[in-house]
Amino acid sequence: YPAYTTSAGWLGYSDEKIRRLCREAKIEGFTHIKMKVGSDLQDDIRRSKLIREEIGYDIKLMMDANQKWDVDEAIENMKHLSKFQPWWIEEPTSPDDILGHAKIAQAVKPIHVATGEHCQNRVVFKQLMQANAIGICQIDSCRVGGVNEILAILLLAAKFNIPVCPHAGGVGLCEHVQHLSMIDYLCISGSMENRIIEYVDHLHEHFKDPVVIKNGKYIVPNLPGYSIEMKKESLESYDFNSGSVWKKRKQRLK
Repeated sequence: YPAYTTSAGWLGYSDEKIRRLCREAKIEGFTHIKMKVGSDLQDDIRRSKLIREEIGYDIKLMMDANQKWDVDEAIENMKHLSKFQPWWIEEPTSPDDILGHAKIAQAVKPIHVATGEHCQNRVVFKQLMQANAIGICQIDSCRVGGVNEILAILLLAAKFNIPVCPHAGGVGLCEHVQHLSMIDYLCISGSMENRIIEYVDHLHEHFKDPVVIKNGKYIVPNLPGYSIEMKKESLESYDFNSGSVWKKRKQRLK
């Protein structure tokens, strides 16, 4: 299942590191790369130019503001960033501002507005879709109320013809959401067009059946379940207060 990487686009990286990570992402087969924006417009423009120099325009670039802008600020800033042809702008403003997202979505076309990682139920997603406020639906499978709620949102997205590109990257979230995206493909949407899963390369070593990425794609797991069973040694090491990790931290504080 197609994946995208956020690893090259974090704020605070040196130019050299950004360039290196972009080149590595291309070698690893990723066709979609996401970068963070929102803290400083001029720096966002500079970093966007740098990333496009490395990846060209055959690879899709997405931008994520992490709710840093108000509505008018988002519209104005995206006027300046639009020349880098981002596929979407993620969380441009407060996640529960339905009408704000609708105003942004109308103003920044053909760039899509993507949001959903902080939405907690199908009703908020329904309102976003009814208001034409999003072009990309980003479910966070740990934030909404279970598998039934996720299935309801997948069905809503299919009804409104909106691709689902789930949020991932948290501890075990990449492991979890791959199954739900594959369910969407097999049972609901029947399409992988404009559908991708976020991939962040960290903390997978704590799971018995970690995700496998090959040529920029999630490989279907061989084992049953949601792939989120953690290793015993990791649970014991990070057990609050009594695990070895916490004991070492307490020692450093003495």
